[in-house]
Amino acid sequence: MSLELDGTGHLYNTIMKRSLLLFTILLLCATAAIAQKKSELIAEIAELKSELQATKMEVLDARKNERISVEKAESYEEQVKELQDANATLLKNLNSFAEVSNKNSTAINQALGSLEQKEKQLKSINNAISRNDSTAIVVLTNAKQTLGENARISVSNGAVVISSDLETLFGGSSNTEVAAAAEEWLAKISKILKANPDMAITIEGLTMTGEIDVAANQANSVAALLQKNYEIDPGRIITLGRDGNFKEGINVKIHPKYQQFYLMVRENMKNGH
Repeated sequence: MSLELDGTGHLYNTIMKRSLLLFTILLLCATAAIAQKKSELIAEIAELKSELQATKMEVLDARKNERISVEKAESYEEQVKELQDANATLLKNLNSFAEVSNKNSTAINQALGSLEQKEKQLKSINNAISRNDSTAIVVLTNAKQTLGENARISVSNGAVVISSDLETLFGGSSNTEVAAAAEEWLAKISKILKANPDMAITIEGLTMTGEIDVAANQANSVAALLQKNYEIDPGRIITLGRDGNFKEGINVKIHPKYQQFYLMVRENMKNGH
């Protein structure tokens, strides 16, 4: 009887040990699975945060470009109205001059004085244009020295235009993220811009496939890196996408601040300078 009890006890102990070992193995497996799941969740959360941050940056850029476009449109509308008013005034003055000239030589002298004043105003405008042209020559020389004689540099309507193809900047025409290989080119562009702090910059994305939104995003990507990596003032930069007909790429136009030029001309005309 004692032997039977010993055998039963031994069997019971063996079963308990195996059960405990099995439970321990299951517990370790469950713990490992939970740890792996937690690691995956942490990685997924980090990725979502990164995507959220990128989305916020895109929204900020879009709002900034929208604000600049609205301000520019309002400025142009104001310019057109003032030019129309000025044109109407000139026509009225000319008609008055034709009527009065036959009656009074004093009126003729007054008209001649007014024309002389307008001539001075035009001379002031021409001088400002000449200064801008001289600045463009300086920028052009600086760009050639910085980028080399083989760089794609031209002058159009008083602006120095520096061009690059999409393969060099983005690794392909459909990509919107600037490639690492373009960093050297951007560094040289930033050097030119910093050497000419009074000039504005228009970054154009050109497409020949009609994908204006892709071209605009490529221009925005270049502008964003110039601001972030090279501390170029975003207030100097305008970005846009447009149809390049049979051309595609990025144009960086360095030009005078047309808004300031217009305000100077308007002020001179108001003051009679």
